[in-house]
Amino acid sequence: MLGICRGRRKFLAASLTVLCIPAITWLYLFAGSLEDGKPVSLSPLESQPHSPRYAAASQRERESLEVRVREVEEENRALRRQLSLAQGRAPAHRHGNHSKTYSMEEGTGDSENLRAGIVAGNSSECGQQPVVEKCETIHVAIVCAGYNASRDVVTLVKSVLFHRRNPLHFHLIADSIAEQILATLFQTWMVPAVRVDFYNADELKSEVSWIPNKHYSGIYGLMKLVLTKTLPANLERVIVLDTDITFATDIAELWAVFHKFKGQQVLGLVENQSDWYLGNLWKNHRPWPALGRGYNTGVILLLLDKLRKMKWEQMWRLTAERELMGMLSTSLADQDIFNAVIKQNPFLVYQLPCFWNVQLSDHTRSEQCYRDVSDLKVIHWNSPKKLRVKNKHVEFFRNLYLTFLEYDGNLLRRELFGCP
Repeated sequence: MLGICRGRRKFLAASLTVLCIPAITWLYLFAGSLEDGKPVSLSPLESQPHSPRYAAASQRERESLEVRVREVEEENRALRRQLSLAQGRAPAHRHGNHSKTYSMEEGTGDSENLRAGIVAGNSSECGQQPVVEKCETIHVAIVCAGYNASRDVVTLVKSVLFHRRNPLHFHLIADSIAEQILATLFQTWMVPAVRVDFYNADELKSEVSWIPNKHYSGIYGLMKLVLTKTLPANLERVIVLDTDITFATDIAELWAVFHKFKGQQVLGLVENQSDWYLGNLWKNHRPWPALGRGYNTGVILLLLDKLRKMKWEQMWRLTAERELMGMLSTSLADQDIFNAVIKQNPFLVYQLPCFWNVQLSDHTRSEQCYRDVSDLKVIHWNSPKKLRVKNKHVEFFRNLYLTFLEYDGNLLRRELFGCP
Protein backbone atom coordinates (compact mmCIF):
# COMPACT_ATOMS: atom_id res chain seq x y z
CA MET A 1 0.00 0.00 0.00
CA LEU A 2 2.86 2.32 0.88
CA GLY A 3 4.53 1.55 -2.45
CA ILE A 4 1.35 2.43 -4.38
CA CYS A 5 1.13 5.84 -2.61
CA ARG A 6 4.77 6.56 -3.36
CA GLY A 7 4.22 5.72 -7.04
CA ARG A 8 1.21 8.04 -7.27
CA ARG A 9 3.17 10.89 -5.68
CA LYS A 10 6.01 10.45 -8.19
CA PHE A 11 3.53 10.41 -11.08
CA LEU A 12 1.81 13.55 -9.76
CA ALA A 13 5.17 15.40 -9.39
CA ALA A 14 6.22 14.42 -12.89
CA SER A 15 2.87 15.60 -14.32
CA LEU A 16 3.13 18.95 -12.56
CA THR A 17 6.68 19.39 -13.85
CA VAL A 18 5.63 18.69 -17.44
CA LEU A 19 2.68 21.09 -17.17
CA CYS A 20 4.76 23.88 -15.55
CA ILE A 21 7.53 23.96 -18.19
CA PRO A 22 5.36 25.58 -20.95
CA ALA A 23 3.89 28.05 -18.47
CA ILE A 24 7.33 29.09 -17.21
CA THR A 25 8.62 29.37 -20.78
CA TRP A 26 5.65 31.55 -21.78
CA LEU A 27 6.18 33.81 -18.76
CA TYR A 28 9.89 34.18 -19.62
CA LEU A 29 9.16 35.14 -23.21
CA PHE A 30 6.36 37.50 -22.19
CA ALA A 31 8.60 39.30 -19.71
CA GLY A 32 11.39 39.60 -22.30
CA SER A 33 9.03 40.99 -24.89
CA LEU A 34 7.77 43.62 -22.48
CA GLU A 35 11.35 44.83 -22.00
CA ASP A 36 11.65 45.23 -25.77
CA GLY A 37 8.36 47.10 -25.89
CA LYS A 38 6.60 44.37 -27.92
CA PRO A 39 3.91 42.08 -26.37
CA VAL A 40 4.02 38.40 -27.22
CA SER A 41 1.21 37.25 -29.47
CA LEU A 42 -1.24 35.06 -27.55
CA SER A 43 -3.21 33.97 -30.56
CA PRO A 44 -2.14 30.85 -32.43
CA LEU A 45 -3.31 32.51 -35.67
CA GLU A 46 -0.94 35.43 -35.17
CA SER A 47 2.00 33.07 -34.77
CA GLN A 48 1.40 31.40 -38.11
CA PRO A 49 3.79 32.79 -40.77
CA HIS A 50 1.25 32.69 -43.60
CA SER A 51 -1.70 34.27 -41.81
CA PRO A 52 -2.94 37.69 -43.09
CA ARG A 53 -2.49 39.18 -39.65
CA TYR A 54 1.16 38.04 -39.57
CA ALA A 55 1.80 39.42 -43.08
CA ALA A 56 0.35 42.82 -42.15
CA ALA A 57 2.48 42.99 -39.02
CA SER A 58 5.60 42.03 -40.98
CA GLN A 59 4.86 44.71 -43.58
CA ARG A 60 4.50 47.34 -40.86
CA GLU A 61 7.79 46.26 -39.28
CA ARG A 62 9.59 46.44 -42.63
CA GLU A 63 8.22 49.90 -43.33
CA SER A 64 9.21 51.07 -39.87
CA LEU A 65 12.69 49.63 -40.36
CA GLU A 66 13.09 51.33 -43.75
CA VAL A 67 12.09 54.67 -42.26
CA ARG A 68 14.62 54.26 -39.47
CA VAL A 69 17.38 53.26 -41.91
CA ARG A 70 16.70 56.37 -43.99
CA GLU A 71 16.83 58.53 -40.87
CA VAL A 72 20.18 57.02 -39.85
CA GLU A 73 21.60 57.51 -43.35
CA GLU A 74 20.53 61.15 -43.34
CA GLU A 75 22.12 61.65 -39.92
CA ASN A 76 25.35 60.11 -41.22
CA ARG A 77 25.35 62.37 -44.27
CA ALA A 78 24.83 65.42 -42.09
CA LEU A 79 27.66 64.31 -39.82
CA ARG A 80 30.00 63.84 -42.78
CA ARG A 81 29.14 67.31 -44.04
CA GLN A 82 29.91 68.80 -40.63
CA LEU A 83 33.23 66.94 -40.47
CA SER A 84 34.17 68.12 -43.96
CA LEU A 85 33.42 71.70 -43.02
CA ALA A 86 35.39 71.39 -39.80
CA GLN A 87 38.42 69.87 -41.54
CA GLY A 88 38.37 72.20 -44.52
CA ARG A 89 37.47 75.41 -42.69
CA ALA A 90 39.83 78.30 -43.46
CA PRO A 91 39.67 81.98 -42.63
CA ALA A 92 37.06 83.70 -44.78
CA HIS A 93 38.54 85.86 -47.54
CA ARG A 94 36.15 87.92 -49.62
CA HIS A 95 37.05 89.89 -52.69
CA GLY A 96 34.41 92.29 -53.96
CA ASN A 97 31.00 90.69 -53.78
CA HIS A 98 32.18 87.17 -54.50
CA SER A 99 32.86 84.46 -51.96
CA LYS A 100 35.31 81.80 -53.14
CA THR A 101 34.61 78.20 -52.18
CA TYR A 102 37.42 75.67 -52.28
CA SER A 103 36.44 72.41 -53.93
CA MET A 104 35.97 69.77 -51.23
CA GLU A 105 34.46 67.24 -53.63
CA GLU A 106 35.47 63.68 -52.90
CA GLY A 107 37.14 61.88 -55.80
CA THR A 108 36.50 58.30 -56.81
CA GLY A 109 38.81 55.62 -58.07
CA ASP A 110 41.80 53.55 -57.11
CA SER A 111 43.92 56.51 -56.06
CA GLU A 112 41.75 57.44 -53.07
CA ASN A 113 43.31 54.98 -50.58
CA LEU A 114 46.81 56.05 -51.55
CA ARG A 115 45.76 59.70 -51.38
CA ALA A 116 44.67 59.27 -47.77
CA GLY A 117 48.06 57.87 -46.81
CA ILE A 118 50.11 60.56 -48.50
CA VAL A 119 48.17 63.65 -47.53
CA ALA A 120 47.39 62.66 -43.94
CA GLY A 121 48.18 65.59 -41.69
CA ASN A 122 48.92 67.83 -44.66
CA SER A 123 46.36 70.48 -43.77
CA SER A 124 48.17 72.31 -41.01
CA GLU A 125 46.37 75.42 -39.85
CA CYS A 126 49.25 77.70 -40.80
CA GLY A 127 49.17 76.29 -44.32
CA GLN A 128 45.49 76.84 -45.02
CA GLN A 129 44.91 79.13 -47.96
CA PRO A 130 42.09 81.26 -49.33
CA VAL A 131 39.61 79.20 -51.23
CA VAL A 132 39.14 78.51 -54.97
CA GLU A 133 35.92 78.14 -56.91
CA LYS A 134 34.96 74.51 -57.42
CA CYS A 135 35.28 74.32 -61.23
CA GLU A 136 37.83 77.09 -61.77
CA THR A 137 40.54 76.01 -64.23
CA ILE A 138 44.09 76.11 -62.88
CA HIS A 139 46.81 76.98 -65.40
CA VAL A 140 50.28 75.42 -65.08
CA ALA A 141 53.31 76.20 -67.26
CA ILE A 142 56.38 73.94 -67.51
CA VAL A 143 59.48 74.19 -69.71
CA CYS A 144 60.63 70.75 -70.81
CA ALA A 145 63.22 69.50 -73.30
CA GLY A 146 64.79 66.10 -73.87
CA TYR A 147 64.25 62.59 -72.51
CA ASN A 148 65.41 63.15 -68.92
CA ALA A 149 63.31 66.26 -68.41
CA SER A 150 60.30 64.49 -69.94
CA ARG A 151 60.62 61.69 -67.41
CA ASP A 152 60.72 64.24 -64.60
CA VAL A 153 57.67 66.05 -65.97
CA VAL A 154 55.68 62.80 -66.07
CA THR A 155 56.36 62.27 -62.36
CA LEU A 156 55.52 65.90 -61.57
CA VAL A 157 52.25 65.78 -63.53
CA LYS A 158 51.19 62.55 -61.82
CA SER A 159 51.73 64.12 -58.39
CA VAL A 160 49.64 67.15 -59.43
CA LEU A 161 46.83 65.05 -60.94
CA PHE A 162 46.79 62.72 -57.95
CA HIS A 163 45.87 65.49 -55.51
CA ARG A 164 43.88 67.84 -57.75
CA ARG A 165 40.15 68.63 -57.34
CA ASN A 166 39.88 71.24 -60.14
CA PRO A 167 40.15 71.25 -63.93
CA LEU A 168 43.74 71.74 -65.12
CA HIS A 169 45.26 73.36 -68.20
CA PHE A 170 48.93 72.51 -68.79
CA HIS A 171 51.00 74.86 -70.96
CA LEU A 172 54.12 72.90 -71.96
CA ILE A 173 57.01 74.73 -73.61
CA ALA A 174 58.70 71.69 -75.15
CA ASP A 175 61.12 70.59 -77.83
CA SER A 176 60.08 67.95 -80.38
CA ILE A 177 61.26 65.04 -78.21
CA ALA A 178 59.38 66.13 -75.10
CA GLU A 179 56.24 66.98 -77.07
CA GLN A 180 56.11 63.53 -78.66
CA ILE A 181 56.57 61.75 -75.32
CA LEU A 182 54.16 63.87 -73.29
CA ALA A 183 51.46 64.10 -75.96
CA THR A 184 51.42 60.30 -76.22
CA LEU A 185 51.14 59.90 -72.45
CA PHE A 186 48.27 62.37 -72.06
CA GLN A 187 46.40 60.71 -74.94
CA THR A 188 46.90 57.31 -73.30
CA TRP A 189 45.78 58.41 -69.84
CA MET A 190 42.66 60.24 -71.10
CA VAL A 191 42.28 62.07 -67.78
CA PRO A 192 39.00 64.05 -67.62
CA ALA A 193 39.03 67.84 -67.14
CA VAL A 194 42.65 68.17 -68.29
CA ARG A 195 43.77 70.22 -71.29
CA VAL A 196 47.30 70.29 -72.68
CA ASP A 197 48.80 72.87 -75.07
CA PHE A 198 52.32 72.67 -76.47
CA TYR A 199 54.55 75.60 -77.43
CA ASN A 200 57.62 75.09 -79.60
CA ALA A 201 60.65 75.73 -77.41
CA ASP A 202 63.00 75.82 -80.40
CA GLU A 203 61.20 78.91 -81.71
CA LEU A 204 61.99 80.71 -78.44
CA LYS A 205 65.73 80.08 -78.47
CA SER A 206 66.47 83.35 -80.25
CA GLU A 207 64.78 85.23 -77.39
CA VAL A 208 67.33 84.07 -74.80
CA SER A 209 70.30 82.62 -76.70
CA TRP A 210 72.23 85.90 -76.26
CA ILE A 211 72.49 85.21 -72.49
CA PRO A 212 75.52 83.06 -71.52
CA ASN A 213 74.41 80.45 -68.97
CA LYS A 214 76.55 78.07 -66.91
CA HIS A 215 73.60 76.22 -65.37
CA TYR A 216 73.08 72.54 -66.27
CA SER A 217 69.60 73.36 -67.63
CA GLY A 218 71.20 75.14 -70.58
CA ILE A 219 69.30 77.50 -72.82
CA TYR A 220 65.94 76.02 -71.77
CA GLY A 221 66.60 77.20 -68.22
CA LEU A 222 66.11 80.79 -69.40
CA MET A 223 62.76 80.38 -71.17
CA LYS A 224 60.59 81.18 -68.15
CA LEU A 225 61.61 84.79 -68.72
CA VAL A 226 59.59 84.97 -71.94
CA LEU A 227 56.32 83.40 -70.75
CA THR A 228 54.46 86.72 -70.90
CA LYS A 229 55.20 86.75 -74.62
CA THR A 230 54.78 83.00 -75.23
CA LEU A 231 51.51 82.19 -73.46
CA PRO A 232 48.12 83.37 -74.79
CA ALA A 233 47.46 87.10 -74.41
CA ASN A 234 44.15 86.42 -72.65
CA LEU A 235 45.77 84.25 -69.95
CA GLU A 236 45.90 86.36 -66.79
CA ARG A 237 47.76 84.14 -64.32
CA VAL A 238 49.76 80.94 -64.29
CA ILE A 239 51.73 78.70 -61.92
CA VAL A 240 55.21 78.03 -63.32
CA LEU A 241 57.03 74.89 -62.19
CA ASP A 242 60.48 73.39 -62.66
CA THR A 243 60.53 69.81 -63.90
CA ASP A 244 62.14 68.50 -60.68
CA ILE A 245 59.11 69.26 -58.49
CA THR A 246 56.88 66.85 -56.54
CA PHE A 247 53.51 67.95 -55.16
CA ALA A 248 52.26 66.65 -51.81
CA THR A 249 48.98 68.58 -51.77
CA ASP A 250 46.26 69.97 -54.02
CA ILE A 251 47.66 72.59 -56.40
CA ALA A 252 44.43 74.59 -55.91
CA GLU A 253 45.80 75.66 -52.52
CA LEU A 254 48.73 77.32 -54.30
CA TRP A 255 46.47 78.84 -56.96
CA ALA A 256 44.43 80.45 -54.18
CA VAL A 257 47.45 82.46 -53.05
CA PHE A 258 46.95 84.76 -56.05
CA HIS A 259 44.10 86.32 -54.04
CA LYS A 260 46.65 87.53 -51.48
CA PHE A 261 48.60 89.66 -53.96
CA LYS A 262 48.29 93.39 -53.31
CA GLY A 263 49.30 96.56 -55.12
CA GLN A 264 52.01 95.92 -57.72
CA GLN A 265 52.87 92.40 -56.56
CA VAL A 266 53.10 90.25 -59.69
CA LEU A 267 55.55 87.48 -58.71
CA GLY A 268 54.93 84.86 -56.02
CA LEU A 269 58.21 83.24 -54.92
CA VAL A 270 59.72 81.32 -52.01
CA GLU A 271 62.91 82.66 -50.46
CA ASN A 272 66.05 80.84 -51.51
CA GLN A 273 66.97 78.36 -48.77
CA SER A 274 70.70 78.26 -49.48
CA ASP A 275 73.38 80.90 -48.85
CA TRP A 276 74.13 81.22 -52.56
CA TYR A 277 73.16 84.87 -52.95
CA LEU A 278 74.83 85.80 -49.66
CA GLY A 279 78.13 85.07 -51.37
CA ASN A 280 79.72 83.09 -48.53
CA LEU A 281 79.74 79.53 -49.89
CA TRP A 282 83.41 79.71 -50.89
CA LYS A 283 86.22 82.21 -51.24
CA ASN A 284 85.76 84.81 -53.99
CA HIS A 285 82.20 83.64 -54.61
CA ARG A 286 80.46 86.43 -56.52
CA PRO A 287 76.75 85.83 -57.13
CA TRP A 288 74.27 87.97 -59.03
CA PRO A 289 72.58 90.75 -57.03
CA ALA A 290 69.58 89.67 -54.96
CA LEU A 291 67.34 90.96 -52.20
CA GLY A 292 68.63 89.32 -48.99
CA ARG A 293 68.87 85.57 -49.53
CA GLY A 294 67.21 85.94 -52.91
CA TYR A 295 64.32 83.90 -54.29
CA ASN A 296 64.10 80.44 -55.85
CA THR A 297 62.28 80.20 -59.19
CA GLY A 298 61.40 76.50 -59.03
CA VAL A 299 57.83 77.56 -58.17
CA ILE A 300 56.53 80.91 -59.47
CA LEU A 301 53.12 82.55 -59.40
CA LEU A 302 52.95 84.93 -62.39
CA LEU A 303 50.29 87.62 -62.81
CA LEU A 304 50.72 87.77 -66.58
CA ASP A 305 48.27 90.59 -67.30
CA LYS A 306 49.97 92.99 -64.88
CA LEU A 307 53.46 91.95 -66.00
CA ARG A 308 52.57 92.79 -69.58
CA LYS A 309 51.28 96.21 -68.54
CA MET A 310 54.56 96.80 -66.65
CA LYS A 311 56.52 95.99 -69.83
CA TRP A 312 58.16 92.95 -68.25
CA GLU A 313 60.05 92.09 -71.46
CA GLN A 314 61.83 95.41 -71.47
CA MET A 315 62.41 95.30 -67.70
CA TRP A 316 64.22 91.96 -67.55
CA ARG A 317 66.20 92.54 -70.75
CA LEU A 318 67.62 95.87 -69.57
CA THR A 319 68.51 94.35 -66.19
CA ALA A 320 70.20 91.32 -67.79
CA GLU A 321 72.22 93.46 -70.20
CA ARG A 322 73.42 95.70 -67.39
CA GLU A 323 74.44 92.86 -65.05
CA LEU A 324 76.08 90.77 -67.78
CA MET A 325 78.56 93.56 -68.38
CA GLY A 326 80.13 92.66 -65.03
CA MET A 327 79.01 89.06 -64.40
CA LEU A 328 79.59 87.82 -67.99
CA SER A 329 77.17 84.88 -67.55
CA THR A 330 74.40 83.53 -65.37
CA SER A 331 75.11 80.71 -62.92
CA LEU A 332 71.51 79.82 -62.03
CA ALA A 333 69.83 80.60 -65.36
CA ASP A 334 66.55 82.57 -65.13
CA GLN A 335 66.78 82.71 -61.33
CA ASP A 336 69.72 85.14 -61.46
CA ILE A 337 67.83 87.53 -63.73
CA PHE A 338 64.58 87.32 -61.74
CA ASN A 339 66.52 88.18 -58.57
CA ALA A 340 68.35 91.07 -60.20
CA VAL A 341 65.01 92.55 -61.30
CA ILE A 342 63.54 92.09 -57.80
CA LYS A 343 66.62 93.72 -56.26
CA GLN A 344 65.79 96.87 -58.22
CA ASN A 345 62.01 96.50 -57.80
CA PRO A 346 61.25 94.75 -54.49
CA PHE A 347 57.57 95.76 -54.67
CA LEU A 348 57.05 93.18 -57.44
CA VAL A 349 57.35 90.12 -55.21
CA TYR A 350 54.93 88.38 -52.86
CA GLN A 351 56.91 86.01 -50.63
CA LEU A 352 55.33 82.56 -50.46
CA PRO A 353 55.60 80.40 -47.31
CA CYS A 354 58.64 78.18 -47.66
CA PHE A 355 56.64 74.91 -47.61
CA TRP A 356 55.58 75.75 -51.19
CA ASN A 357 59.14 75.11 -52.36
CA VAL A 358 61.20 72.97 -49.99
CA GLN A 359 64.59 72.98 -51.70
CA LEU A 360 66.62 69.79 -51.30
CA SER A 361 70.08 70.79 -52.42
CA ASP A 362 73.10 70.10 -50.21
CA HIS A 363 73.55 73.69 -49.03
CA THR A 364 69.96 74.59 -48.14
CA ARG A 365 68.24 75.22 -44.82
CA SER A 366 65.24 73.14 -45.90
CA GLU A 367 64.95 71.42 -42.50
CA GLN A 368 64.19 74.79 -40.89
CA CYS A 369 61.24 75.23 -43.22
CA TYR A 370 58.91 72.68 -41.62
CA ARG A 371 58.22 71.11 -38.23
CA ASP A 372 57.11 67.78 -39.64
CA VAL A 373 57.14 66.16 -43.07
CA SER A 374 53.35 66.24 -43.03
CA ASP A 375 53.54 70.06 -43.29
CA LEU A 376 55.16 69.92 -46.73
CA LYS A 377 53.35 71.09 -49.85
CA VAL A 378 55.97 71.03 -52.62
CA ILE A 379 59.34 69.28 -52.75
CA HIS A 380 62.03 70.66 -55.08
CA TRP A 381 64.93 68.39 -56.05
CA ASN A 382 67.10 71.37 -57.05
CA SER A 383 70.44 69.62 -56.87
CA PRO A 384 72.36 67.79 -59.60
CA LYS A 385 72.48 64.90 -57.09
CA LYS A 386 68.64 64.70 -57.11
CA LEU A 387 67.63 61.63 -55.02
CA ARG A 388 71.12 61.36 -53.47
CA VAL A 389 70.85 64.74 -51.79
CA LYS A 390 71.62 65.04 -48.05
CA ASN A 391 68.67 65.61 -45.71
CA LYS A 392 67.53 63.90 -42.52
CA HIS A 393 64.14 63.16 -44.14
CA VAL A 394 65.52 62.25 -47.54
CA GLU A 395 64.16 58.70 -47.24
CA PHE A 396 60.62 60.06 -46.91
CA PHE A 397 61.14 62.43 -49.84
CA ARG A 398 62.64 59.67 -51.95
CA ASN A 399 59.75 57.31 -51.24
CA LEU A 400 57.24 60.01 -52.14
CA TYR A 401 59.03 60.67 -55.42
CA LEU A 402 59.30 56.97 -56.26
CA THR A 403 55.61 56.48 -55.47
CA PHE A 404 54.65 58.86 -58.26
CA LEU A 405 57.45 57.67 -60.52
CA GLU A 406 55.97 54.16 -60.49
CA TYR A 407 52.30 55.19 -60.25
CA ASP A 408 50.07 54.11 -63.15
CA GLY A 409 48.71 57.22 -64.85
CA ASN A 410 45.60 55.31 -65.93
CA LEU A 411 44.48 55.29 -62.29
CA LEU A 412 44.20 59.09 -62.41
CA ARG A 413 41.17 58.88 -64.70
CA ARG A 414 38.69 60.34 -62.18
CA GLU A 415 35.70 62.47 -63.04
CA LEU A 416 35.31 65.87 -61.37
CA PHE A 417 31.64 65.68 -60.44
CA GLY A 418 29.68 68.86 -60.97
CA CYS A 419 32.14 70.39 -63.45
CA PRO A 420 31.32 70.63 -67.20
